[in-house]
Amino acid sequence: MERLGKLWVLWIAALAIAAGGWGRPVSAQTGGEAVVLTVDGPLTPALTTYIERSMAQAQREEAALVILQLNTPGGQIDLMDDMVAVIRNSRTPVVVFVAPRGAIAGSAGTVITLAGHASAMAPETAIGAASPVGGQGENLGSTLESKLKEVLKAKVRALAANRPPEAVALAEATIETAEAATAEEAHAVGLVDFLAADVPDLLNQMDGFTVEVNGEARVLATRGLTVVEVQMNLLEIVLNLLTNPNVVFLLLALGAQAILIEISQPGGWVAGFIGAVSLALAFYGLGVLPVNWFGIIFIVIAFALFILDINAPTHGALTAAGAGSLIVGALVLFNSSSTPDYFRVSVPLVVGTSLVLAAGFAALLIFALRAQYRPVVVGVESLIGQEGEARSPNSVQVAGELWSAEAEEGALEAGQRVIVTAVKGLKVVVRKR
Repeated sequence: MERLGKLWVLWIAALAIAAGGWGRPVSAQTGGEAVVLTVDGPLTPALTTYIERSMAQAQREEAALVILQLNTPGGQIDLMDDMVAVIRNSRTPVVVFVAPRGAIAGSAGTVITLAGHASAMAPETAIGAASPVGGQGENLGSTLESKLKEVLKAKVRALAANRPPEAVALAEATIETAEAATAEEAHAVGLVDFLAADVPDLLNQMDGFTVEVNGEARVLATRGLTVVEVQMNLLEIVLNLLTNPNVVFLLLALGAQAILIEISQPGGWVAGFIGAVSLALAFYGLGVLPVNWFGIIFIVIAFALFILDINAPTHGALTAAGAGSLIVGALVLFNSSSTPDYFRVSVPLVVGTSLVLAAGFAALLIFALRAQYRPVVVGVESLIGQEGEARSPNSVQVAGELWSAEAEEGALEAGQRVIVTAVKGLKVVVRKR
């Protein structure tokens, strides 16, 4: 098992390295490279790691430009600050592009957009609604809210210092009153520099545009750049997936069920290994997601009820109660009123998974009870119920052996099929078929 574990780790590492390089160019043009990074979804630690790694690689490869294509409803302020710091400290010009059509740069995404050395939006996109909330999406107290708003307004004023006063006013309003703006409205006041349909259109428009990178003015030469898309590597994909509440719930349910199987049938390692790994991954996700830990109590009670049903005088009621407790626990854990919508678990998934787990546990319970009350089938007792063939009026062939026999009714005839109904010493009692 130790060797298998080492091979598994090496295989994961090899895939992560293989997936961590540049993507294939999507343009055959000659010249420098325009590196495209994609942030799609709420901000997570894995996305921050992806941006840091890709930006560092872009600088090592001396890329001409980095385009950060952004579509996010927002995320935690600390993750936003990390991304802003990476962008502002980059030696390579970074353009934040809110795209594709229908995308948003909501909440923390607004500040990230302003952090770019240049910014752009696709048609039918939006930016704003950047008022701060708590780590679990809850409203803040008046004093703390006021402090955070002032800090964020100071940050956007600094990032938008070279923009028109109307742009600075709109940036502050997105924080003070949660104002939002369309791409056209943001461009009209100068909050963003370009309106572009896609990356090639953006590159055509940016040619000759002057940006300031670390205090140095640079004129962008974007025509003829080869567009290179950089994807998340395997490790980043896995860690980002673990911030999906639906995935975390499934891992939590699978892990707990596997551990129960290991406890009920000790001696193996497969169920225990799967359960331990699943729970470890689930608790990583729970550590990142804004959850209400009170829900864990109901989930623990649910699996305790499943176990107690084994020794109950009647069976089924505790399993049903366990399914209900699991549903309540999952909804309390992930779907509290203060949790942002994009971090909530699917209610049909929770209900369906809980019912499937309860049904599976009930099936295991039925098999266990049948095995517990099954009559002894060791030795000659195992002959009862087996079918054989009469060899003579007083002998039968059963289970490959010749036995003295006694018929329940009438006399036996050679070749007649019989069923063993009892064993008397070295003689079997049979019934004719």
